[in-house]
Amino acid sequence: MSDFLPTAIPALLNGTLVTLQYALLALLLGALIGLPLALLRVYGGRPLGRVAGIYGNIFRGTPLMIQLFMVYYGLPQLGITFPQWAAAVLTLGLNSSAYQAEYFRGALQSIGSGQMTAARAIGLSQWKAIRYIILPQALRLALPAWSNEAVSMIKYTAVIFLIAVPDLMGQAKIIASQFFAPIETYLLVAGFYLILVLVMTQLLRAVERKYQTPGLVMERDAR
Repeated sequence: MSDFLPTAIPALLNGTLVTLQYALLALLLGALIGLPLALLRVYGGRPLGRVAGIYGNIFRGTPLMIQLFMVYYGLPQLGITFPQWAAAVLTLGLNSSAYQAEYFRGALQSIGSGQMTAARAIGLSQWKAIRYIILPQALRLALPAWSNEAVSMIKYTAVIFLIAVPDLMGQAKIIASQFFAPIETYLLVAGFYLILVLVMTQLLRAVERKYQTPGLVMERDAR
């Protein structure tokens, strides 16, 4: 066991980098899908809004692990095969998009409807009003909730070791087997996750303070 830490720490640092890469890619994919879904929920009318709502219910209402297995093991039976990294990012991104859509939807609905009315009155189309007036405010309002998703994503990535991705948990599994020291290994990994979460939380709080607009607060506006 004398070489446990000299072996474990470099391996876990490599796994940490992999975890961060997957988390960032999944958050980006989630935002790229989640924001249009939110716009459909709020401005897309009943049919499109209902479709977007069903999508969200499916991914929020089923376990992430099952979603991962369906993408990696299930889709190949339909002739659709993804490499490990793509299956992991796709699953995490789709799952995250369902939550991000709700954060964005809540922020969009918190902008008073009078602003849309005023924008249309001065000749802006609905899309231009959303793009230039509603959306910039909504994104700022969504930032605190979105920050929670970013922090949680670091922990969500722990499932991707199940398809042999060498993330933090994947490296932990190898080390625990190599040294027959599961308790020591997973306590060390828990410390790594704790540090990641604390650092990410502080960074996102700094971003929130930077982009916070005085006087811009959530409003209740039924649509």
